[in-house]
Amino acid sequence: MKVIVQRVRSATLHVQGDHRADCGTGLVALAGIEAEDTDRELRWMAEKVVHLRIFPDAEGRMNRSVLDISGDVLLVPNFTVAGDCRKGRRPSFSTAKSPEVASPMFDQFVTMVEGLGVPVATGEFGADMLVTIGNDGPITLILESPHSSPDA
Repeated sequence: MKVIVQRVRSATLHVQGDHRADCGTGLVALAGIEAEDTDRELRWMAEKVVHLRIFPDAEGRMNRSVLDISGDVLLVPNFTVAGDCRKGRRPSFSTAKSPEVASPMFDQFVTMVEGLGVPVATGEFGADMLVTIGNDGPITLILESPHSSPDA
């Protein structure tokens, strides 16, 4: 699983042209579910997103999580995050999980993040979305879960 995380002061989400959600100080996470991902990767990523210490403490160091600051999380399904641009000029999406499997997995990921105690708004799987992001810092990170192996 790959997730692009941005620390934001605000964000707005429109789905199919209709306003869906606003996010205050917190995180926008663009989530790409890959072919090999299982519940294990979803759990790992949910924990990582919620507990990632990228908000400033009293000394200005990135030492607080979105949970610590009582922030919001906007989770957006985005299969293009799983794209591979290493060869040629057109991204390959062969590593992305099929939509019929990825959609319920994204819903499961949302439930896991909510279960960790942060307010969550979401995009809609497969829909045309406009995400307006007020990136704070700017702080943008690429998170990649360790993949399960048969021996793990």
